[in-house]
Order: sequence, then structure tokens, then C-alpha cells
Amino acid sequence: QVQLVESGGGLVETGGTLKLSCASSRRIASFNFVGWYRQAAGKEREMVARMTDGGRREYADNKEGRFTISKDNGRNIIYLNVANLKPEDTAVYYCYAADVTPPRTFWGQGAQVTVSS
Repeated sequence: QVQLVESGGGLVETGGTLKLSCASSRRIASFNFVGWYRQAAGKEREMVARMTDGGRREYADNKEGRFTISKDNGRNIIYLNVANLKPEDTAVYYCYAADVTPPRTFWGQGAQVTVSS
């Protein structure tokens, strides 16, 4: 069973920067996709960003610019850097890693990010 463990969440002031990390128990280079979702209270989970195994970065609408996804294949860690944080960025952030064949998705436990206004 794959384990993904997030870290780096917390309370941040508006305009600040935060870097989330997600450590995988399996080689992240072996996944077809890795990425991040977030879920604010009372809202549906939404995609933030993902990377393909070829290194292509994809961002949800209005997420490119302030959000940057990266990964360290040697350390098996996925990162999400968020700049110029806004109160509406307050949410639980989940990392995931996915295989296409067979189709499987593994999730982290979530990291709370709270942005104070």
C-alpha cells in the first residue's frame, strides 16, 4: 500500500508564501501523475495542479502564477508552492499519486492551510 504524507500546512498571513510537501513511500517517478487538490469548508474538492511522469505541469483555471508544483524524484517528494496567499486559499490540501494502468489513485491525509485576513 502506498503512503503519502503531507507536511508544511499551518496558519499564514495574507500575502505570505507556503510550501507544502508530500513524501511518498513508493518511487514517485513510477506514477503517471502526481498532484494536489484542495477542499475548502462546505465546498467540493477541486484540482489545483498536477505533473505528468514526463514532467509536464498542468494547473487548474486561475491557479497558474501563484501555484507551482514540483517534485524531487530522488527524495520521492512532491511539492506545492503557493505565493501571495489569500483568505480564499484556506482549505485542506491533499496530494495524490496515480497510475493509469491499472487505474489507481493514492491520497495523502491532507494538510490544513489557513490564511488570516
